[in-house]
Amino acid sequence: MTDTFKVSLSAPQPLTSVHLVSLGCARNETDSEELAARLEAGGFRLVDDPEAADAVMVNTCGFIEQAKKDSVDSLLAAADLKEDGSVKAVVAVGCMAERYGKDLAEALPEADAVLGFDDYGDISDRLNAILNGDKLISHVPRDRRELLPVTPVKRREASSDVSVPGHADLPEGIAPATGPRVLRRRLGNSPSAPLKLASGCDRRCAFCAIPSFRGSYLSRPAADVVEEARWLADHGVRELFLVSENTSSYGKDLGDLRSLEKLLGDLSTIAGIDWIRVSYLQPAELRPSLVQAMASTEKVVPYFDISFQHASAAVLRRMRRFGDPDSFLALLEQVRSLAPTAGIRSNVIAGFPGETEQDVQILKDFLQAARLDVVGVFGYSDEEGTEAEGLDGHIDTEEVEARRGELADLAAELCDQRAEERIGERVQVLVEQVSSEDEDGVVGRAQHQGPEVDGTTRLLDCEVAVGSLVDAVVVGSEGIDLVARVQS
Repeated sequence: MTDTFKVSLSAPQPLTSVHLVSLGCARNETDSEELAARLEAGGFRLVDDPEAADAVMVNTCGFIEQAKKDSVDSLLAAADLKEDGSVKAVVAVGCMAERYGKDLAEALPEADAVLGFDDYGDISDRLNAILNGDKLISHVPRDRRELLPVTPVKRREASSDVSVPGHADLPEGIAPATGPRVLRRRLGNSPSAPLKLASGCDRRCAFCAIPSFRGSYLSRPAADVVEEARWLADHGVRELFLVSENTSSYGKDLGDLRSLEKLLGDLSTIAGIDWIRVSYLQPAELRPSLVQAMASTEKVVPYFDISFQHASAAVLRRMRRFGDPDSFLALLEQVRSLAPTAGIRSNVIAGFPGETEQDVQILKDFLQAARLDVVGVFGYSDEEGTEAEGLDGHIDTEEVEARRGELADLAAELCDQRAEERIGERVQVLVEQVSSEDEDGVVGRAQHQGPEVDGTTRLLDCEVAVGSLVDAVVVGSEGIDLVARVQS
């Protein structure tokens, strides 16, 4: 009995397990992987199965109503596991938690805590306290634009006192003795990974609440971005998906508006990285030198994610944005003159307050002329705390949905036509899925297709591994998805 007792005392105890749910955009994915690294360094074990976890942490999205609903549903689903006794704590973090804080906690008592960005630095201590039965004070929201200086170039020095996901110095005990100093733990094994360039936004679009809870624009130093990119390459990543709230603003607070062009060149030298994809570009900030750099820098794929939001100059002014059909089409012509096969995607909003039937027709005409590969169409809805909430000219909800549906149908038809135009085109495909049992077989993305939302390319008669780059010729289309045959 004595020997058995000694063995049980010396046997290692299982680490407390946590399951991370990541919702929303690619920027949130990078935040989740930072949280995962912090939790692991704090003694937690990450698990893929929520039913096998002691705690479930939901990285919420607070962008639009559907995203908020998905976040609440995920928290409730985790709470059901707590009722069954398998999960001991449910914690909300992320954008919705930051935006609503204590109000979310009061509306959703099933969650044991609602934590904001300021809690990320001590997230493992917070979770340990919750599991030990402590009741933490829920996050109290504030306008995060007020935390950094108004002048962009003064923000870097002040940022050390502000918690900004993706910008933290490595805490003691996390930094490795050698190798890249990266605060990240991959939660998947995709050959593509988002890489955060910046956080926050300085634009004041009338419909958008993101700057209020994500804060002012803050670029990551180029050296940090490159270091993390090398780390990703060492972890099997072949495509870097550069993300931020507004990538075309990168470097404005670093004192060099051409920082992004230079960074693209630096990233292109990293061994193991084959594709570099730039996302979230503002048309008003797409200067010719940036377009030229994106079209000519080695490894940067011909892909332009441009946030038009509308085409009517009158609607855009009310949105506090800039542009009109002529300037937008001239920009697209410039892109295609440098990269004829470029993929171009955008989003538009239907039913913004004051939008007329004439404005809708202007947008339709623009979409027909633009030949975009993918268009996301959203119906306008009020977001708390935004300027648009107080504008006159609000349109009836049913009419907003009717306009959204009509534009979505047109966009789908036009994007399908654009995919058909690519038949006969030579493409390079990054393989993301291989299944002998699935009729789709080998599926990936061509260079003009961004992750998850821009369609896929199915490869015929192909036997390769995930992560392979395959040269092929497009032989058909299925909606915006392509079918291609491997080039012999």
